[in-house]
Amino acid sequence: MILNCITIDDEPLALELINSFVQQTGFLRLIGSYQKASLGLQAILTENVDIVFMDIHMPGSSGIELAQALKKSKTASPPKIIFTTAFNQYAYESYQVNALDYLLKPFEYEEFLKAALKAKTNLTPKTLNDSSDDYESLIVKSGYKQVRVAIPDIKYIQGLKDYAAIHLKTPGLKPIITLSTQKSLLAKLPPEKFMRIQRSFIAAMDVISSFSLSSIWIGDLEIKIGEKYKQSVQEQLSKNN
Repeated sequence: MILNCITIDDEPLALELINSFVQQTGFLRLIGSYQKASLGLQAILTENVDIVFMDIHMPGSSGIELAQALKKSKTASPPKIIFTTAFNQYAYESYQVNALDYLLKPFEYEEFLKAALKAKTNLTPKTLNDSSDDYESLIVKSGYKQVRVAIPDIKYIQGLKDYAAIHLKTPGLKPIITLSTQKSLLAKLPPEKFMRIQRSFIAAMDVISSFSLSSIWIGDLEIKIGEKYKQSVQEQLSKNN
């Protein structure tokens, strides 16, 4: 399920940061980025937009004014609006225009992801402009680079002390080492295809060759199932057999 989104902010650095957060999130697709509210409104009215990440205080039309104009337009499937602002005095106004969430700058990726997941939950299949179940890829920071990882190629993810190792299905490729947490990585993966086996292990379900009440096997590799995950793992594996 990929959600189309646009970003609107008059500050280039803020826009660049939000765009990078969108690109790190597997279920989001960035289809437009604008520094003027008027251009953003035009995109909303002409494109299939599911989520708008938008600043409030901008020259010309503000984010609140854009949301008001959108409300008056009576669009059949209006996008979810998530405000990203350095000013906390607009909380009431954002509520009045039915904004889904309100992120106060500066915010971290975890806060952004929480708001994006909230939008995903609120968008039912009937309101999604793109109801595809195919997650395409995720972007993770590895060293000094942003690396795009094809989700269908992920075999399993192993959490280590301060980082995670993404092991791939393609023979001969080394694991991708990233500082991303297990929790943030799992949120970017399709839940019907990946499961958490224990605190430090996420596995693709299609690579699990066998399982018991206490372990799963990926080929010859045995992975113990964490006590708190046993019930959910058994339910998911039984459902897929």
